[in-house]
Amino acid sequence: MKVTRRELLKVAGAGAGALALGGLGVSYLVTESYAKDLKIKGAKEVRSICPFCAVSCRFIAHVKGGKVVSTEGDPGYPISEGALCAKGATMNSMVNSTHRVLKPMYRAPFSENWEEKSWSWMIEKLARKIKDTRDKTFTVKNAEGQVVNRLETMFHMGSSQMSNEEASIVVQAQRALGLVYMDHQARI
Repeated sequence: MKVTRRELLKVAGAGAGALALGGLGVSYLVTESYAKDLKIKGAKEVRSICPFCAVSCRFIAHVKGGKVVSTEGDPGYPISEGALCAKGATMNSMVNSTHRVLKPMYRAPFSENWEEKSWSWMIEKLARKIKDTRDKTFTVKNAEGQVVNRLETMFHMGSSQMSNEEASIVVQAQRALGLVYMDHQARI
């Protein structure tokens, strides 16, 4: 077997590197035992979207036993390449916060107490308020007698968490109600 000078240098360099790392205390066994203690071991990876701004960075949530145990930026997302801003980096604490409201809460006018309500009750209440406001304040004609069909007493704020298609449907629905004033969360 003939060994070239180049092959000999490659093998010698790799051997010297392995010896140097071994001398520094690098050991696979230590790494493996560390990995056994990680809280994400055995957790399911779920990809989601950060709700804080219009960039909508993707993040990976590690879920174990129905609970989010860790979150991190998704390196496969081309915009942020796994980096998260200060708000996005706190996703785990936000999801697991004891202060997080999980059910609709309602405070009656002039009351100081919040009451827990069902989703169906809350949706019915909102629909009724929107309908009553529209019926009461809808403008059919302006001061010059021109037909305008508009509603100037309500405002709609869009969400950066909607896809283009969802945002389009919402805007069309708001226009059908006659809303004039609309904006988007990404502009704030």
